[in-house]
Amino acid sequence: MPSTTTTTRVPGFYRLTPDERLDIVTKNCNLSEDETKYFSGEYALPMDLADSMIENVIGQIGIPIGVAANFKVNGKDTFIPMATEEPSVVAAASNAAKAAYDLGGFYTSMSGTIMRGQIQVLNVADPFAARAKIFEHKSEILQRCNEKDPTLVSLGGGAIDLEVNIIQTTNSLMLIVHLIVDTKDAMGANAVNTMAESVAPFIETITNGRVVLRIISNLADRRLVRARAVFSAEALGGKEIVENIVNAFEFADFDPYRAATHNKGIMNGITAVVLATGNDTRAVEAGAHAYASISGRYRSLTKWEINNDGNLSGSIELPMAVGIVGGATKTHPVAKASLKIMEINSAEELAGCIAAAGLAQNVAALRALSAEGVQRGHMSLHARNLAVMAGAHRSEIDRIVAQAIEEKDLRYDRILEITKTIQRGD
Repeated sequence: MPSTTTTTRVPGFYRLTPDERLDIVTKNCNLSEDETKYFSGEYALPMDLADSMIENVIGQIGIPIGVAANFKVNGKDTFIPMATEEPSVVAAASNAAKAAYDLGGFYTSMSGTIMRGQIQVLNVADPFAARAKIFEHKSEILQRCNEKDPTLVSLGGGAIDLEVNIIQTTNSLMLIVHLIVDTKDAMGANAVNTMAESVAPFIETITNGRVVLRIISNLADRRLVRARAVFSAEALGGKEIVENIVNAFEFADFDPYRAATHNKGIMNGITAVVLATGNDTRAVEAGAHAYASISGRYRSLTKWEINNDGNLSGSIELPMAVGIVGGATKTHPVAKASLKIMEINSAEELAGCIAAAGLAQNVAALRALSAEGVQRGHMSLHARNLAVMAGAHRSEIDRIVAQAIEEKDLRYDRILEITKTIQRGD
């Protein structure tokens, strides 16, 4: 059923109650009653399903899911589900997206859905000749791989090419075969690993070597997602703030100590969407940080410039190995509902939304750093958690946080004092 969503610009969305927000998303995204109850917590993940997902299950942990508003991706308004325990992430992404909305929002592209499987071959007496022999048997190797996943092949995917590298390590010379596999709408780990394992004995026969590792690579450099957007200088706070953001980016692009925190902020947005959709957060994180280092120096995943109109132009490029079929994306009810909220029909669409969230998260962090400092907004939101820690009741939290902000004292000790004072009725 097509969505009735006309805009993700919902005035005062952050001021609504969780039930009111969920009601808006439910109506706009046509969520079923069951899907709504999973989001609200009325339905828990069934223990038998949890037990089938991982081993030694004893329970589960709840992570809050928010929806970032104001996102327009490739011309379509899209609520972005984000699962995270960190305050300010969802609010920051929403505010940044608002600054880009009237200038067109986010535009994305994908280089493809190609993953690599690596086969490590040791003890090869004549590695260069063995490399040539592997290419001579390329068609048969690919055929053997594709026989292991006829479903993927029927969808237009499968093993499509080979690469063979010779690596001289400290102790030995290794032959590394790369299976180039189009995994389509799957992340692809199971398919690629199965292919690599199945063809390993044949590789040994060809090379007279010994295969050890047969595993996917999470540096998905042929599965790159790109996103770009223009952010209003006025909405960000003016010319000086925009210039400060560009200078902050240049700092991160040349200094690994800054780049580590800079890219961590990007991953705050990316990982939250990856988790909400049931994808592999560790694979995406590993690929992103490896790609940030691919030049030989750890650098920023984003680029920031000032365009001819004086507005801030930003772009991001990184590997994005995510899928919409297989794994938790098809078994976890909240992950399935999150994909429904975004109206995702392909892995490429999902990757684009994730990259947009990462770009928005980055500009929000850089804007905060370039203006009032990151702690002001972050700690204001974190103060709510501190009030709960101090024993505040729900009806008291807003009053406690407001007083702490007015005093400009967001330490836990002070929030505890305010909480006790209010509860005593002093």
